[in-house]
Amino acid sequence: MANNEDFVDWDESQFDPGNITETELSKEIRRDFLDYSMSVIVARALPDVRDGLKPVQRRILFSMNEMNNGPDKPYKKCARIVGDTMGKYHPHGDSSIYGALVYMAQNWNMRKVLVDGHGNFGDMDGDGAAAMRYTEARMSKIAVEMLRDLDKDTVDMQDNYDGEEKEPTVLPSRFPNLLVNGGQGIAVGMATNVAPHNLGEVIDAIMQVMANPDISVTELMQYIKGPDFPTGGFILGRSGIRSAFETGRGSIVMRARTHIESMSNGKQRIIVDEIPYQVNKAAMVSRIADLARDKVIEGITDLRDESNMDGVRVVMELRKDVQPEVLLNQLYRLTPLQATFAVNNVVLVNGAPKQCSLKDILTEYIRFQKEVIRRRTAFDLKKAQDRAHILEGLRIAVDNLDAIIHTIRDSKDANEAMPRLMNGFGLDEIQAKAILDMQFRRLTGLEREKIETEYQDLLIKIADLQDILAHEARIDQILKDELSVIRDKYDDPRKTEILDAVSDVDDEDLIPVENVIITLSQNGYIKRIPSNSYKVQNRGGRGIKGMTLNEDDVINQFISMSTHDHVLFFTNTGRVYRLKGYNVPEYSRTSKGIPVVNLLSLAKDEKVRAIVPYSENDEARGLAIVSKLGMIKRVEISEFENINRKGKIAMTLREGDELSFVRATNGHAKILVGCSNGKAVLFDENDVRASGRSSMGVKAMNIDGGEVIGMATSEEGENVLTVSEKGYGKLTKLSEFRLTHRGSKGVKAMNVTDKTGSLVCMRIVNGGEDLMIMSNDGIIIRISMDPLRSMSRNTQGVRLIRVEDDRKVSAVAVVEPEPEDESAEQDATPSAPETGKDDSISTEENN
Repeated sequence: MANNEDFVDWDESQFDPGNITETELSKEIRRDFLDYSMSVIVARALPDVRDGLKPVQRRILFSMNEMNNGPDKPYKKCARIVGDTMGKYHPHGDSSIYGALVYMAQNWNMRKVLVDGHGNFGDMDGDGAAAMRYTEARMSKIAVEMLRDLDKDTVDMQDNYDGEEKEPTVLPSRFPNLLVNGGQGIAVGMATNVAPHNLGEVIDAIMQVMANPDISVTELMQYIKGPDFPTGGFILGRSGIRSAFETGRGSIVMRARTHIESMSNGKQRIIVDEIPYQVNKAAMVSRIADLARDKVIEGITDLRDESNMDGVRVVMELRKDVQPEVLLNQLYRLTPLQATFAVNNVVLVNGAPKQCSLKDILTEYIRFQKEVIRRRTAFDLKKAQDRAHILEGLRIAVDNLDAIIHTIRDSKDANEAMPRLMNGFGLDEIQAKAILDMQFRRLTGLEREKIETEYQDLLIKIADLQDILAHEARIDQILKDELSVIRDKYDDPRKTEILDAVSDVDDEDLIPVENVIITLSQNGYIKRIPSNSYKVQNRGGRGIKGMTLNEDDVINQFISMSTHDHVLFFTNTGRVYRLKGYNVPEYSRTSKGIPVVNLLSLAKDEKVRAIVPYSENDEARGLAIVSKLGMIKRVEISEFENINRKGKIAMTLREGDELSFVRATNGHAKILVGCSNGKAVLFDENDVRASGRSSMGVKAMNIDGGEVIGMATSEEGENVLTVSEKGYGKLTKLSEFRLTHRGSKGVKAMNVTDKTGSLVCMRIVNGGEDLMIMSNDGIIIRISMDPLRSMSRNTQGVRLIRVEDDRKVSAVAVVEPEPEDESAEQDATPSAPETGKDDSISTEENN
């Protein structure tokens, strides 16, 4: 601590009150902050509308130009470029300068790179460039156009930070760099985000604005389609582009370019070829991996980045049951595979920030380029006039050669000779000095002729330059010609494709609408196959192999529907689950499928007993549910509109009972319930009042020791189809079944014998459909019902499928008919109906 002697007492007499200005602290802070803000806005963050560059970028290019670091010269160390820029023009630290230099060399950020980098300049994964001592750079070829004619007084020069150097306030920018390369920056209280565009399209738009200053944005969009990002990809929709062009603000939806490949093992994979602009590829891949690991997106079995020097390639291998289009749509919603570019065209116009529309930017650029041409022309004119003035003096000297030589020889020195020449021959100081500096070889006849020729050429050039300055149309034409040359030299095709599409697409919109068949085995294996996988055969055929099953498995559910219909899964425990048809995985005809528990959250002993297709366009708005022991209930379909993964209660069951069948109803149908003992009951559906989901229902029929094997409504057709477990079946007119009340034993629907076996199916059909019959060992046959004649209720029917030994019919489905194909696979010769004598024997009706 210092001694007290070190402190000098303050002398109050030295204080001058006149040097103090009172002010409010808030005003002082406000003023200082505004000064700082304007410094950041003008001198740091925002690009100029004329050359599209921030000060640091402009100074880097100017410094490289001063170093003669052009595209035809060897590369120079970036450390040298950064040091020269920082020492002369930009004293704000080497990291900001090197960062700007690196950005101008990255072809995934710049549509037309301004710096030709040599070495590691980073990548799309966000990895930084190598240290500046390792990398080298030089100006790119198109960057030379940014500085062309800089030495012809085309732009204003200003003192650098210490006043020892001169730097340009703006570069001549002989191509529209702001729109071609875009620009990003964050200032104080404002930010800018200008999208890159295609060079050729921008120049075409400039031509149109020059030809028609009142051109509309709609007309301009015929020439400049929209942003053209260096990373390619897609732009979805044009509304965001129009908004950005009209107001300078707009949201543009970008999407990665992908394609789907089929692999040798039957699986598919998604390949990402191009990603959205300014998306970090490594972060994108990591995001996809996180979603797959957390089961937010299911179906990706392998994910790897195979990108190299040739371009982007991200590979996603999928499970066999996954719809690639649906998974892609989910990735678009949840990952940077789809991103948004928020256009905000805030740029410096006359030194002040302004939000500009597309037409504003084009107009300002045209105005600036015309001024560049005027200043360049004026510079060339003055230079030509100065040279012509000197040549006029040399012509005088040549014409008076002897007198000039005599005057010079008689003078003591140049200082004496100059005024004598000026006074004696009518020369000014410049001309007299040029004569004194003239070499003796210029006195030869040939040289004298050259002087005259040069003088006459200069007079023509001067007249032309003066004409340019006098006529605006000539300036316009020069600008058009020069821009055309640049377009022809540097233009390339668009990288980003613009799609007339909405950005938010439902998964369902990506799935083709097609008729499919969904099968479910007794052990719970489910699959979806196109309905045309099975060709029409005649009755009695042996069918084709439809599914490879385990020895203890049989088919017991079989429906035909559209991929866009809903599938309601009713289980033996009385619960219901819901999926879309396309959510059931598609497999080949002979494959087993996947366990249904992979799709539904089933309990340990819960099994699916009924699969009901339901379309939102169906007129039927209710469901009739029947249990194995003959209980029935009606419930509105709206009760099942909101079903979560855990399902909902569809019917309360007594002990020992199970849910068996479900049908859609419309409120005025008749319900047919069939029993395994060969009897059926037909009653009006209104005999069963509608109840809630959790109700038990009422008795449908007296099953008398049997169990319910079928249920249908009169709206489904006019014929009753019955099929027995031994493969016998028939059609019977529904009108032969008299209307009774629920709860009765019913009437005979088929003459059940040991030959026919018990009934396994009872359906109401029109009679022109196709039947698909499956046996418990997986054999499937498809036959047309057209040849089947109508039989009475008391008959046994005809053989529909041969079943031998201990095989039985396990399921029957009715599908839409298809035209016969002569080339269809047939495993057996078509056979005639096998109507044995006992097939048509009537028995007494048992009521």
